[in-house]
Amino acid sequence: MDEKARRQHPGMLPIDDTQLTRESWKIFQIMAEFVEGFERLARIKPSVSIFGSARTPRDDPWYRKAEEIARRLSDAGFSVVSGGGPGIMEAANKGAQSGKSPSIGLNIQLPFEQSGNPYQDIALHFRHFFSRKVMFVKYASAYVVLPGGFGTLDELAEILTLVQTGKTRRIPIILVGSAFWRGLIDWFAHTLVPQGTISPEDLDLFLVLDEPKAVVEAIFDYYEQRGFEPSPEEQAILLEL
Repeated sequence: MDEKARRQHPGMLPIDDTQLTRESWKIFQIMAEFVEGFERLARIKPSVSIFGSARTPRDDPWYRKAEEIARRLSDAGFSVVSGGGPGIMEAANKGAQSGKSPSIGLNIQLPFEQSGNPYQDIALHFRHFFSRKVMFVKYASAYVVLPGGFGTLDELAEILTLVQTGKTRRIPIILVGSAFWRGLIDWFAHTLVPQGTISPEDLDLFLVLDEPKAVVEAIFDYYEQRGFEPSPEEQAILLEL
């Protein structure tokens, strides 16, 4: 920062030129992630994004349920997209790969916990959560959310916010496991709605189901009167995602 700028803005800290250059070049890395994601995922439609804990062991009932849901979706013609890691993500990719449709993993580089699972027909790798999150939403015909932690809740809140605010098209959002989700949904209904922080109709943005067969049926029921492809109006919305 030159002396004139420092006098005009005394609260501004000097910027190291090397750091500024690194920040500027970071833009191209982010652009590359978006370009690769758009090019490789544009042909996987229709697809369903599946979320859940990376910490779920392979002998856990939720792992088996995620695997069955993914296999049913894959056999029904849906590509299945997961975060590419272990736990529920691995179960989703494994189930999808055993079916008829592609299994896709959107892997994220983390200091710990995340490692790619071996059941990905298409594997993309991201440094940035925000570009990865766009890929989960942009081509999804539905969201299926199994029990998970902060990352799962983050993805759930993201899609609910985007649909609620009209920044993406309305799609089925299915929470699997009524007992697991009951406390959160009660909090939505008995705290957020009375406080006016969400509207009562926002509770209609998602379904809560328990059986894998019901998950697939609910997605087909939603699209019974329309195709899986976004309408021209929805395509315009998705361009602004």
